This record gives sequence, C-alpha cells and structure tokens, in this order.
Amino acid sequence: MASRFGNTVSLKRFMLRSEVLKLYREMMRAIRQVPDASHRRELTEWVRYDFKQNKHHQDEETIKMMLTKGRMSLKELESAIHLAR
Repeated sequence: MASRFGNTVSLKRFMLRSEVLKLYREMMRAIRQVPDASHRRELTEWVRYDFKQNKHHQDEETIKMMLTKGRMSLKELESAIHLAR
C-alpha cells in the first residue's frame, strides 16, 4: 500500500537508526576527551569511515550485530581514554 508520504520507515527501522546515531554521537563525545589532537583526528576519521562504509546495510539483524560490535568498541575506547589520563 502506497503512502501519501512517499517512502515511510517502519518503527523498527526508525528505532535502529536512532540507536546508530546515538552510538555515533557517544563515540564522538568520547573522542573529544582524547588529549592528543592528532590522535583525536585519527579516531574521528576512523569512526566516520566505519559508519560510512556500513551505512548501506539494510538487514535488521546485521545492523543489530554491528551495533553490538560498535558498543564494545566504544567501551574499549572509553577504557583506553580513562587509562591514558
């Protein structure tokens, strides 16, 4: 059934998208705490590259798996930053 709003997004997909954006923002916030500017730049480029490389995925299970891996990476990043202080 076509919608008058064009391509509508399912609630599940909308929720997954919001989780991905939340993870991205959390990673960028964590990176801001890195004291060395060159390391901050490197980490920022790494995060942007990874998110861009994986934005084509449509399968919900794949996205959920990648979110789980991303959260683990965020925890590792936060602990490394904490240890570096």
